[in-house]
Amino acid sequence: MEQTRPGQRGNNLDDVRRNNLAIVLGLAHVRGRVSRAEVTKMTGLNRSTVGGLVAELVELGLVDEREPGASSHAGRPSAIIVPREDIVAIAVNPEVDAVTIGLVSLSGQVLKRIRYDTARVPTPDEVVNIVGAVVAGMRGELDSSYRTVGVGVAVPGLVRGTDGEVVVAPHLDWHNVPFSAMLGDALGLPVVSANDASAAISAESTFGSGRGARQHIYLNGGASGIGGGIVINNELYRGLSGFAGEFGHTLVNSAGMLCHCGAHGCLETEVRQSALLAAVGLDAAESEQLESVLLAEFARQEGAEPAVLELVTRQVGFLAEALRGTVNIFNPELVILGGFLGLLYAVAPKLLESGVRGRVLMGPREDVRFARAELGLDLLMIGAAQLAFAPLLADPASITKSRLKAS
Repeated sequence: MEQTRPGQRGNNLDDVRRNNLAIVLGLAHVRGRVSRAEVTKMTGLNRSTVGGLVAELVELGLVDEREPGASSHAGRPSAIIVPREDIVAIAVNPEVDAVTIGLVSLSGQVLKRIRYDTARVPTPDEVVNIVGAVVAGMRGELDSSYRTVGVGVAVPGLVRGTDGEVVVAPHLDWHNVPFSAMLGDALGLPVVSANDASAAISAESTFGSGRGARQHIYLNGGASGIGGGIVINNELYRGLSGFAGEFGHTLVNSAGMLCHCGAHGCLETEVRQSALLAAVGLDAAESEQLESVLLAEFARQEGAEPAVLELVTRQVGFLAEALRGTVNIFNPELVILGGFLGLLYAVAPKLLESGVRGRVLMGPREDVRFARAELGLDLLMIGAAQLAFAPLLADPASITKSRLKAS
């Protein structure tokens, strides 16, 4: 979701400056490295204005300027702008079987990821304690080497956008939990929480397979079920309260199992990671091995275990049924599949694509293409960090002066 032209300019010079600083920092953030000449071309700002903005971002400690490499173009090569690697966000993803904590740089690089396995589904207080202990263990490194913007939390549930309250995370059994406030009080840092799939689509749109696609849909499958996100004209569609994208509760089997939402045959009751793990003899702690095992099983072809082939075929069919309505309604150019749904696509890509196209109207089926999420295990860490970076990216100068801090 890259911004390449100046946005709304505001009504005074301060508004213009803040907006233009945000544009330049945003380009460096998304691209990782961008030349002054490229910024001038993409924004329409003149060279002297761009030079002043870059100098201010350097002074604020948000970007560095580096000498360009060799160039085949005539004239003096343009300096390269890169985001500072010591500007970081803490990323958190609570799940039914673990809490994962990461450290992510402004360039979108995951510098550290720690998975803390839990013996049972963690309570909100337990997650706060786990995150607090991990951050305390990193305290020396954070204080000496980094400036921490804040904390982003990717929650497998419905999160109200206005205050970060977890309205319901059914698989975690969390209800009306003011989690952002709880974690913020414990860490002394600003905390932003959102649905995990919404956070993930932000990461994929910025750094992954969604780059360049203006209209795309993302579906993610994890231990806690299936969620998703919708990007329309490069903007994440959140719905009135931030709850949009609950594709896991699409009806795919009218004779299916009872879902926790009260309906029967929802996508996330019929397409489950736990069933795939059980079919190949893995437990939840071995979920990272699932892809290699399934790919090996499918590579055997005639020697493959029939029950495994049947289960994958059935789950792919239900996923195709869910995508039928999604593609017909939204007419996306791209459907991105992440988590274990990306794994299903990797194992049986032709089966899924033909299953969707065979169910979708002629127009939308000609437009849509499919891709697996590119960011892998880093996806939710980067997505959660994007939540924390958002205020800084929107107003670099004021956030730096008032909230950017050493931990």
